[in-house]
Amino acid sequence: MVRFIVLKSFSIHYPLSTIYYLLILTACLLLLSGCWYDMRQQAKVKPLESSDFFLDGQASRPLLPDTVARGHLDLDKAMYQGMNEDDTPVDAFPIEITREVLERGRQQYDIFCSPCHSRLGNGQGMIVRRGFKAPPSFHIDRLRDAPPGYYYDVITNGFGVMYSYASRVPPEDRWTIIAYIKALQLSQNATIDDVPPDQRRKLEELGQ
Repeated sequence: MVRFIVLKSFSIHYPLSTIYYLLILTACLLLLSGCWYDMRQQAKVKPLESSDFFLDGQASRPLLPDTVARGHLDLDKAMYQGMNEDDTPVDAFPIEITREVLERGRQQYDIFCSPCHSRLGNGQGMIVRRGFKAPPSFHIDRLRDAPPGYYYDVITNGFGVMYSYASRVPPEDRWTIIAYIKALQLSQNATIDDVPPDQRRKLEELGQ
């Protein structure tokens, strides 16, 4: 059975289903009215375009002093600068040292560090065989005793003829590299007493 509704002022009979349809259609039209591209079509200038609004003719404006890029608010001084609050190099790692961290450090070290420092860290990398000056070995007393924060500062800002790797190696990977360097230093200056007992016999057998 089709139900009707009577609009007395006009004496017109409409099926109730038609009224529902018109209401739904009206609601859809109201929703669609908010889908125009007004913001896309508004007057604006795009980055690196020219503009006669500014005296220098450029649409892009200089960054304000102390502007920080999104996602780069690095407030942890130890993590992102390798320094204590008194600007001395940190003695401890700001990350947990795990096997995965050392594996990542070895991978990054082999890519970025070994061409100069060699895979052993003795400063006899590929560049030395090509006539370049050898960097100091990581196994000298000065560098063996250097705190982790010292290495972080060198990787970040460069040292001597070594340029900065800040744009190439993110902070987390810098710490993994430093952890691996410390592991290299231990490996090249360890004694049999430093080896865990379960591994010591294997080394002794290899030595025979």
